[in-house]
Amino acid sequence: MTLAERARRTMSVPAVEKVELSEALGKVNSLGGLLHCGSSPSIEGMSLTVQYQVNFDTNFEDRNAYVTGVARYIEEATVHADMNKLIEEAQEYAVMLYTWRSCSRGLPQIQSNNQPNREEIYTKIVEVLEPMMSKLKDFMKFTTNSIHKFGEEIKRLCHPARKNDFISEAYLLTIGKFINTFAELNELTNMKASVQNDYAAYRRATQFLRLMLDPQALAESQNLSLFLATQNKIRDLLKQALETTPGYEELLADVVNISLHMYENKLFLEPGEKNMLIKVMAFGLFLMDNKENSIYKMESKKRLNLSKIDKILKQMDVVPLYGDMQMKPYFYITKSLNFDSSRWSHCESSQPSPQSQILSSLESLRESHTEYVSELARRSNEKMTSSDKSPVTDAENKEMYDLALRGLTLLSSWTQRVMELYCWKLLNPTDTHTTPDCPKDAEEYERSTRYNYSSEEKFAVVEVIAMIKGLQLLMARMEPEFLPAIRRHIYSSLQDFAQIFLREPLRRAAKKKNDLLKMVILSVRDSCIDWKDGVEPESDPAIKGKKDPETGFPISVPRKCVAPSATQLYMVRTMLESITDRSTVGVKRSVKKELESQQVTAINQFLKQSFYWNYLLNFNKSLHACGDLSQLWFREYFLEMTMGKRIQFPIEMSMPWILTDHVLDTKEPSMMEYILYPLDLYNDSAQYAIMKFHRQFLYDEVEAEVNLCFDQFVYKLSEQMFAYYKHLAGSIMLDKSFRAESAKKGHKIPYPVANRYHTLLKQQHVQVLGRSIDLKHLIGQRINASLLKSLDIAISRFEAGDLTGIVELEKLIEVNKLTYKLMKDLLPLDDFDSMLNEANNKVTGPFGRITLHVFWEINYDFLQHYCYNAATNRFIKATFLIAPEQCDREKAPSPSHAFLWGTKALTTAYSSIFKPFHGFIGPPHFRSLCRLIGYHGIALVVEELLKVVENILKGTLLDYVQALMTLMPEKCKLPRYDYGSPGIAQFYSEMLSDIIQYPDLRTDVFQSFREIGNAILLTLLMEQALTQEEMCDLKQAAPFQNVIPKPFIPIKEGDDRKQKEKELREALQALETKYASQQIVPVIGRCGNAQQSDLVASCDLLTRERLCCGLSMFEVVLNKIKTFLEDKTWHGQHPKNDVINIDECTEFHRLWSALQFVYCMPIRENEYSIEELFGEGLNWAGCALIVLLSQQRRFEALDFCYHVLKVNRVDQKQGTIMGHQLSSLVGRIRWFQVLNTQIFDIFKKYLNASELPENAVENITCFTPPIHPSCATPI
Repeated sequence: MTLAERARRTMSVPAVEKVELSEALGKVNSLGGLLHCGSSPSIEGMSLTVQYQVNFDTNFEDRNAYVTGVARYIEEATVHADMNKLIEEAQEYAVMLYTWRSCSRGLPQIQSNNQPNREEIYTKIVEVLEPMMSKLKDFMKFTTNSIHKFGEEIKRLCHPARKNDFISEAYLLTIGKFINTFAELNELTNMKASVQNDYAAYRRATQFLRLMLDPQALAESQNLSLFLATQNKIRDLLKQALETTPGYEELLADVVNISLHMYENKLFLEPGEKNMLIKVMAFGLFLMDNKENSIYKMESKKRLNLSKIDKILKQMDVVPLYGDMQMKPYFYITKSLNFDSSRWSHCESSQPSPQSQILSSLESLRESHTEYVSELARRSNEKMTSSDKSPVTDAENKEMYDLALRGLTLLSSWTQRVMELYCWKLLNPTDTHTTPDCPKDAEEYERSTRYNYSSEEKFAVVEVIAMIKGLQLLMARMEPEFLPAIRRHIYSSLQDFAQIFLREPLRRAAKKKNDLLKMVILSVRDSCIDWKDGVEPESDPAIKGKKDPETGFPISVPRKCVAPSATQLYMVRTMLESITDRSTVGVKRSVKKELESQQVTAINQFLKQSFYWNYLLNFNKSLHACGDLSQLWFREYFLEMTMGKRIQFPIEMSMPWILTDHVLDTKEPSMMEYILYPLDLYNDSAQYAIMKFHRQFLYDEVEAEVNLCFDQFVYKLSEQMFAYYKHLAGSIMLDKSFRAESAKKGHKIPYPVANRYHTLLKQQHVQVLGRSIDLKHLIGQRINASLLKSLDIAISRFEAGDLTGIVELEKLIEVNKLTYKLMKDLLPLDDFDSMLNEANNKVTGPFGRITLHVFWEINYDFLQHYCYNAATNRFIKATFLIAPEQCDREKAPSPSHAFLWGTKALTTAYSSIFKPFHGFIGPPHFRSLCRLIGYHGIALVVEELLKVVENILKGTLLDYVQALMTLMPEKCKLPRYDYGSPGIAQFYSEMLSDIIQYPDLRTDVFQSFREIGNAILLTLLMEQALTQEEMCDLKQAAPFQNVIPKPFIPIKEGDDRKQKEKELREALQALETKYASQQIVPVIGRCGNAQQSDLVASCDLLTRERLCCGLSMFEVVLNKIKTFLEDKTWHGQHPKNDVINIDECTEFHRLWSALQFVYCMPIRENEYSIEELFGEGLNWAGCALIVLLSQQRRFEALDFCYHVLKVNRVDQKQGTIMGHQLSSLVGRIRWFQVLNTQIFDIFKKYLNASELPENAVENITCFTPPIHPSCATPI
């Protein structure tokens, strides 16, 4: 095999599987359903479907690994770990108490002692309550044991032999946490009356069943009953345990002082820690105050600073105790034994707490948010766009570390601000006097949440929540950049401090032979130093107290992405604390004098910085804790206060929904992008219910409320969006001149205020309780339903009225179509024509509701009751109806303005615009009719009209014509001019007296003619309107169908005509070349496939072939009506002279002459004219029948009225005929003659005799000329 053959084989392309085009397009379209989160704006909180947190806290389990540390601190770590376990167990019991729901209220009650199933009920009660009662017993035992252990630990620390021992800051803080836990358990026990009720029910059942016969069990039951029933039992037990220890006040003073120190220096990060410090200060002062030792005496000894605590307790007037339980820390001070109100000036003042004022600090919150987010965005963009691969420097790591710490601090401060306001509002509910909207019978929780916030406060809370959740999401996205930088910075800071900075203190301690200081420093170094390559530098002169050589002692500190453990940090910080003077917080002994002041300052600075390291190393956990707003939903305390009247509060009292609903109701554009952030509170609450409370029923309640609220949210938002875009569409369509005139008269019609719905409409992945919801799709579904309902309402309004409403119907459909177009690019909406067909019921039937109602109105109202006027070209409803009303219309719907024109002002404006159209039917109505029902509907209407005309001509009218023909005189000559016009008129009135006096003539006969005439006129006007629409379509399609108008080339005298024609052809050719790219058929023929070419050719043909291009619907209708006139009654008897009937009254035109003479008679006072009753439809019907019967010329030559008119023009005589003036009669005859002439001309235009086929044979009859009698011969 040659090299070329190998190459060909290697490069050969394998066979590709063929895929049909439709299948490929289907697969591509299916990709549109996939979620692509990056394409939509981020306007929701950080909610992940799967969430994880790494926990490096070992609770000092690895303390024995640091054998080189000071043994006393390792021992302290052991005790510290035990106390942490007790605190964790106490938190579990706190959760049990807080989430306790009364079971006794749901248990069956014993009605009497003789109840037969009494024992069975009690047995079931014991069976149900036994597990919970066991937990209560364990809780009582735990409380007693933990108070005992806490007291023993306080005794150990306050022992005289250990009086001067150092106690670390972390351990004092743990003691404070323990005190805070006791305070929480005490208040929870006081609050939960349902616990006592359940235990009472359990105890009654056990006593009845004699299950507590054992003395020990009975005593335990009595103790538990007293424990639960006694208020502040835990607090009193704790104080009693502490008062048995001499000097415990000094230790608690250290705890209070360390809490004060940490609060002032903001040595806390999570919001709960700040509240814990406040409660420790207040509860600690309560525990310290006793008969022997007052807190005011301790202040005089400078062991306490009550003035600072007074200011702090006023600033933090209300703090959360547990869940939705709130408390005033100052309350503990007031309950102390030696309380002196004069020493608490700030707390006793009536000035409102800063907690209740969020609006004053809102501007500063915005500025800090804008500044930090800008810095965060800058760092993020630099990280994404930078191509520098060089190692990250210490300065860059420190910058990222500071950025992360600053972000967490801001998040925590904002969360604290929201929660402080919420707590203050819960503890200070509003009333009817403060808030007039608040009903008198409102519940306390309702007065605390629903009516306790002003509109501005709600907006402020929503905005701050948006700041919190938005920044939390941004920082979570940057976690991969933050964590390595944090670890590197902490590692470098710790190693630089231990390997470089501590050399000088170590040298000084060795030089001065301070073994204690040297031992501590060496322990610190041994606990945390990571030497380069794992080898300590040999013969470090600092250890021996000697100076470094002149060349220096090189120490290379490595750089790693490794963080110290929690125990390691605790050991280092505790040992460093022991060598600094912290007398301000109660440390009795230090070795500060052995160090220089700069070194002490540097150590203190290191301690302050390293305080936050544990938070930053657990960045994800801290991020969630700093932005946790879950307590805004929980309401167990207030549910307990309802005493069983409420199982759960409605969503109108729930803070997340209150905030969301407020944004929806106010429609504030600037807040619309924040609307999803309050809903994220449900995610926090659900997370807390599962991960912290471990209560499924709480999660189920959150989920149930979310389902309801989210449905309400989508419903309200969809309605609001639909109303907004309908308002916008209605404003766009409103005539500008009408708007201007209305403004001049003081009726301003405003445009809608621009809103920011487009951002919301891009949300396809809203995260709620771990579910990803396509908000865009849900809103699209509801908007589809609203558009469909709006179209249905428009058609229903049309169906509830007469035919005059078709113009308004068309405009309503147009405004809905414009609304659809405005939202089409934002939402996945159905095709508008499909929705219109569905609303019009054209999907399930051949004809729509519009077409059927048009036919119904034409048949039962228009033909029978409307009068045509050629001067205005309009139909107007008759003043007096001959035929009774037969239209049984449904009642018009009364929808909201959003389903009509958008707003009340627009509805009023459009009602004024369309009001004139409801008084007549004319060209605007017929144009709207043609556009709405189309060719198919017009064909149906015309077909049914022909059936109506046929029924009249072959039924009712034929009978009347036959009857009237019998009343006509056999012969009626045209009198000579010599008789004069009065005589001739009187002659005709006598000859036609039977016709004039025919009872049904002016009612049913004329009504039948009017219906035929209206039907003919309707067909004519529909064709005219349809022709206009078709011409408009053809003109618009002309540029794309190679229909180019001829250019104008003037021809002057002397110009060569052939040359000009050549120029015209050249100009036409140039124009065709210029616009060739717009010709659809050739372009698709070149670029498309055969199927596309055939489709375009068919569409082009349909566009060109229109009725206006040579076809006439009106002509077809007339010819069809002509076929209905086959009865001999219409044609009359054959003339005896085989030419024409002159005097005989057997043909229809003679009858119509008689009828015309009747309606030409002037009316008397208080009578309706023929025009008012029947309009010109009557004339159109008679003329149409005369033309179709080919009797027009005979009618014009032999008509009675025309003869009177001709004679009167000659003699100009006046007279009275049947009580009427002859001049009035002649005037009406002349008017009707002009009208008949116009009608005949129109019919002549459509019924042209030249349209006979070419091979037609014209039959000509030759007659002998008449001979005058004087010339006649007998031959």
